[in-house]
Amino acid sequence: MLILGYIAAFLMGTSFGLIGAGGSILMVPILFYLFGQNAIQATTNSLFVVGVTALIGALIKAKSGHINLRTGFLFAMPGFVGIYIAKHFILASLPDILIHRFGFTLTKSLLVMTVFAIIMAFSSWAMIRSGSSAAEEGSPPIKATSSNFVGIGFKGLTVGAITGFVGAGGGFLIIPALALLLKFPLNVAVGTSLAIIAANSLFGFAISFSSVQFEDCPLLLTVSILGIGGMFFGQILSSKMEERYLRRGFGYFVFVAAFLILWDQSLRF
Repeated sequence: MLILGYIAAFLMGTSFGLIGAGGSILMVPILFYLFGQNAIQATTNSLFVVGVTALIGALIKAKSGHINLRTGFLFAMPGFVGIYIAKHFILASLPDILIHRFGFTLTKSLLVMTVFAIIMAFSSWAMIRSGSSAAEEGSPPIKATSSNFVGIGFKGLTVGAITGFVGAGGGFLIIPALALLLKFPLNVAVGTSLAIIAANSLFGFAISFSSVQFEDCPLLLTVSILGIGGMFFGQILSSKMEERYLRRGFGYFVFVAAFLILWDQSLRF
């Protein structure tokens, strides 16, 4: 399973390089199913791997001028609030066993993975939709208004809460928000999304660092290196492939994965 996990980590990075999203959606199941970590471990540790990989991708995009730092800042700030609330108030207040009646047991781990799979399903819909109607590469961004940034801030808070609860960086939500609300060219939306994902993920990992097990560190470093390698590979592939078809195809893949995770978790009730 370790070899399969390492291959999957490389593919996780490849998805970042290809479409600028999909890291957390893949990383949490990889850590949970292939590396045998529990749901809380997987959602926390995925933040480090995704954060480091997204940070390298954002730096590459920044060198080519494909990042809007102002919008990224406005998106990330309320995101930090959402992460903190989810980690220190929502997750921390939940007992390990939520319901145990009539032979039915709902644990915190089971709840997290079920919510994660539901988020995957909604994310797959957003990716399929963006693959059909994303902003064209050369379309000019619209003039930023206060209402635009209120919408961005609200989505930032929502994505932050999701990041804190299920360990997902939210690229599937961020890219459509930037492309559809602010009409960013797709390459700028992807670059800005990577910067936001890096900030959210690394912040979420930092405030949860006390719960990280020391023996996980070598694995996280190895997986991060593989993810970065996959990201460079994905960027090479992206220059040779039609992006909108990639997004739609990956969206359908994520939908199938979400269904399988929900089916697996239903067997654990």
